[in-house]
Amino acid sequence: MEILSHTFTGIDQLKTYLKESRPTFFHGNRTSTVIPYERLEAYGKEQGWRRWELGNLGQLPSVCELTNDNHLRIRGAVTWKEARDYCRSLKRNTMTSPTEELAAVLSGVATSCTGERCFGYGTLREQLVSCTYLDYKGEENSLSCDKDLIDHPLFSPDEAKKLLKAYQETYKQYKGFKNAPFPRLEKETDLMTGTEGQLGVVIEGLFRTSPLENVTYIFLALPKWEEDTSLHLQVFEKVQAFRDKIYSCELIDENSWSYLSQDKIPRAGKDIVFLEVENIHFEEVYEKILSQIEGLSEDDIFEVPEGRCRALRMEIPRAIFEVNSQMGVTKKGTDVQVRGDDFKGLLNKYRQMAGGDIPYNLFGHFGDAHLHFNFMPKPEQAKECQEKLEDLYQWVHQVKGSPFAEHGIGLIKQNFIRPFYTSSQYQLFSYLKNKMDPHHQFFPQGFMNMEAPL
Repeated sequence: MEILSHTFTGIDQLKTYLKESRPTFFHGNRTSTVIPYERLEAYGKEQGWRRWELGNLGQLPSVCELTNDNHLRIRGAVTWKEARDYCRSLKRNTMTSPTEELAAVLSGVATSCTGERCFGYGTLREQLVSCTYLDYKGEENSLSCDKDLIDHPLFSPDEAKKLLKAYQETYKQYKGFKNAPFPRLEKETDLMTGTEGQLGVVIEGLFRTSPLENVTYIFLALPKWEEDTSLHLQVFEKVQAFRDKIYSCELIDENSWSYLSQDKIPRAGKDIVFLEVENIHFEEVYEKILSQIEGLSEDDIFEVPEGRCRALRMEIPRAIFEVNSQMGVTKKGTDVQVRGDDFKGLLNKYRQMAGGDIPYNLFGHFGDAHLHFNFMPKPEQAKECQEKLEDLYQWVHQVKGSPFAEHGIGLIKQNFIRPFYTSSQYQLFSYLKNKMDPHHQFFPQGFMNMEAPL
C-alpha cells in the first residue's frame, strides 16, 4: 500500500490543496488512539487499500489570543499545553485538560475529546463558542453555538429537516453523556464537533475560559478494584453533588502505576483516585466527602503538587502506548461511559475481562463513570482481546451506554459502533456527506461512510 503524506505550512496552501479533491485524512500531532499510526501500512493492506493520504496540519501557523470577553481564540496548530500555558499567563485557564497535552486543540474539536476537567466544567462541545472550517472548495465557513443546526441552510429542504429531527430523537437517550455513539448535531458547531474531519477541516475555534483557580490535588489510596470496589463506589456517589467545587475526579489503578519507576508510585499496591479541588472549597469537600467514606483512613488521603500530578497523569498513557508499540499490536482498549446506576456493573464487567493471563490496566474519568480499560496483549492474544471487547460492547448496548465517549471512532473502532446505529444515522450521514463532501475527499474511510447493514 502506498502512503503519501502532505505537510501544510500555511492556510492558503491548504485551501489550494482542498480544491484538488484528493481523498485525505487530516491530522494534527498524531496523538489519536483510534488511528493505528504505528502500523498504518500493515493496517491498510489488511483492509485492501491501495493508497492512504495524510494531511499534516501540525505545521500550520499558530494563533493563540484572549479576546476582550475572555474567550480563547485558537487558529492553526496550537497544542493544549500551549493553550493552557498562555491562558494561565493571563490569569485564565482552559476549561478542559486532555491527558495528552501535546494533542492539537482543533483536533480535539474534530474528535470531541473531553479531557479531565469536564467533571466540573462540562464537555468541550459546550465550551466551543464558534469555529471556522474549510469546505471542499477551500472556502472558509463560520459556525456558531448560538444557532440551531436545523435553521442552517443545509436543512432548508423539508426532507432534510425530517432527517435531522429523526436523528435528534435518537440522540435523546444520550443527553447526559460526554459523547454519544454519534455526533450531537443540535447546534451549528456540532457539524465540526466529533465528526472527525469528515465534513471539513477546522482551522479556528473560539473557546470559553475560566478564571485561574487556586486548586489542591488530593490523592485517595484505595484497595485494588479487582479485589474490592466498595470504597471506589462510595467516592463515586459522594462526589456527584460537588461538581461546582471539584473540577476533576480521576482513577489510576495499581496496574497503571506499575509502568512507572518505583520512586514515582505514590502508594505501592493501591489504586489512586485523585480530586482537583478549588482551595476555597477544600474544607467543605474534606468534611462532606473524604471524612465520610467508611474504611478510608487519614493516612490514605494526601496532597500531591499540581505539577507532579500532571506529569504522572501524562506519563502513564504514554508508557502504556510505548509498550503496546513494542509488542507490535494495535491498541485493545475501551472508552466506555455509563450512567451512574450502571457504574458498578461496568466495574464488574471489567473484572470479568481482567480474568486470564493478558496484562491490563484501568484509568480515566472516574467521576463521570467513564474509564479506559486497556489490554496489553502479545500479538497471539489479540483475537482473545477482541472477543472480550465484543462482549463488553454488547453489554454497553444493552444498558444504553456510550461505547466511545471521548476519543472518537477513527478506524479501529468502526466494527464495534455498528450496533449503536439505526437508519436515522446512516441516512443523515449520507445526506451530510453528499452535501458537504461531494467528492468524498474528507476522511473517506471514516464512520460517516459506513454502509447500513442489509
